[in-house]
Amino acid sequence: MKAEPSILSREWKDFIHLFKRQEVAAKTLLLKEGEVSKRAFYIEKGCIRSWFNHDGKDITFQFFFEGQGVSSIESFITNEPSLFNVESIEPCIIHSISKKDFEYILAHSPIIKKEVEQQILQRLFYYQKLFLSRIKNNPENRYKELLEQHPQILERVPLHHIASYLGITPVSLSRIRGRR
Repeated sequence: MKAEPSILSREWKDFIHLFKRQEVAAKTLLLKEGEVSKRAFYIEKGCIRSWFNHDGKDITFQFFFEGQGVSSIESFITNEPSLFNVESIEPCIIHSISKKDFEYILAHSPIIKKEVEQQILQRLFYYQKLFLSRIKNNPENRYKELLEQHPQILERVPLHHIASYLGITPVSLSRIRGRR
C-alpha cells in the first residue's frame, strides 16, 4: 500500500492536490544549510537525514523514514536561513508542499493544525533526549541506546553517518560494534 501525506488521514486527503510528488536519487540535497526553507517534505519511501557542517566535518543529527515529515521547520516558518542541510540517503519518493499551501491547510483544518503541533512537540522531545544523551552518555551507551530505540537506522544508514550521529569517528564505531 502506498502512503500518502500524513498517515492517510481523511483530513489530509482533502489537501493531497497541494503536494508535489517527487522521486529523488540518493544523496540529493533537498535543503542547503544557509538557504531559506521554501518546502516541507513527507516521505513516502526512503530515508533522509538532517546534518550540518562544523569546521569541515559533516555532523548528522537526525534520520527520517517512511511516514515522517521533514523540514527545517524554524526556517520554513520564520523565513530565516536554515541551520542545517536536508539530504536523501536512499532513493526516495517524497511529497513536497510550499509554505503558502501548508499555511492554507493549517488555516482550513483545525484537526491538521493540532496534528502538526503534536508533531512539532514530538520533535522537540526528540531533540531534548538527544541533547541529554550527548551530555550524560558515553559513545558506547549512545550506540546501545540507538540499537534499542531505532534499530532501523542500523539496517538502512551507512556507518559513517551513524558514527557522525553518535559524535564519534567511523573507527571508534567499528571498535564499539566489535565489542558487542
